[in-house]
Amino acid sequence: MSQKLLLTFNAGSSSVKIGIFAREPEGARRIGKGLIDFRAEPLTFHLIEGPQVFDVPLVAKTDDLLHDVLEEVFDWLSEHYDLDAVSAVGHRVVHGGDLFADAVNIDETSLAGIESLVTLAPLHQPQNLRLIRAIAALKPGLSQSASFDTAFHRTQSDTVRRFAIPREWFDKGVKRYGFHGLSYAYVAGALKTLEPETAGGRAVVAHLGSGASLCALEHGSSRDTSMGFSTIDGVPMATRCGAIDPGVLFHLIDAHGLSVTQVEEMIYKQSGLLGLSGLSADSRVLLETPSKEACEALDVFTFRIAGEVARLAASLGGLDTMVFTAGIGENQPAIRRSVIERLRFLGLLLDADANDRNEAVISREESRVKIRVIATDEEQVIADDCVKLLC
Repeated sequence: MSQKLLLTFNAGSSSVKIGIFAREPEGARRIGKGLIDFRAEPLTFHLIEGPQVFDVPLVAKTDDLLHDVLEEVFDWLSEHYDLDAVSAVGHRVVHGGDLFADAVNIDETSLAGIESLVTLAPLHQPQNLRLIRAIAALKPGLSQSASFDTAFHRTQSDTVRRFAIPREWFDKGVKRYGFHGLSYAYVAGALKTLEPETAGGRAVVAHLGSGASLCALEHGSSRDTSMGFSTIDGVPMATRCGAIDPGVLFHLIDAHGLSVTQVEEMIYKQSGLLGLSGLSADSRVLLETPSKEACEALDVFTFRIAGEVARLAASLGGLDTMVFTAGIGENQPAIRRSVIERLRFLGLLLDADANDRNEAVISREESRVKIRVIATDEEQVIADDCVKLLC
């Protein structure tokens, strides 16, 4: 009898991460992972299966439906796995609004709910919907589930979620939602395993990748976060500006004649590390570049992150644990060092050698705050949600 499998799809605006999991009595165990990179020329499927790595150029062209791309990817996966044994597919869906407080099975009702939230996440939600519909067309009857990035933050109070604008807009959905929830859910679970009695106590988690945000956790529950209504808010990112005075946007439109579309393009795709440096959106490139502009871009990045840690510590009424996660947070000691050096006043003391070795704990023994590095796994959270919904 063949082993039952699960697939997970974690869609970004320009790529899709695919997880291949074995469904076992104790849960889902990853056995492979892939990536469809829509920026690559030609379109490429990247698959990692244990120690083996495969890069496959795809013949299919990207269109609004993605049917041809997924059909080719599934054909290729079938050479390595028994796709007839796939019992379900789980998706990361960026926005759940106030409709979804937990993962759900996808049916006509939930799909309509996801589609109704497109205006809240216009860059990501359509990609999520395209994948769900493409799989439904290719594998009719296959169970699909949705895990929402915003759902983890539903434990935040209305005081945290409100903007200081007329109250009726809150009831119309204009509020702070927060994102990267699947990553924070994984880290919260890891902290519960590492520190079962406190789950890290009052913890600030810095999810630092191409997209970046921070979250304040109290015993594993979200209490505040840096991203608000959209994925632009909070700290600077690879190409996104982070928090910005709305007056700047009015000025660009009124005084300089930029259209709303041009401003949107600027703050999503031309700002952040790329805009500050004028060189690259990749912090690794900037760390290796001695120019004034590269150094200044990194200084702004780490300055804003440290400031957000302090703000979130105030939301929690103190700080017991600081966690770095995601690509930059897990792998770039220089970025972590620059952030922590700005937070000595909160009692964070860095073990420089442990930090340089990317160890799991990088704080000194006398540090009032434990500093951890935890590798996140959003696909594992999606797979675990999928298993729960199947049971």
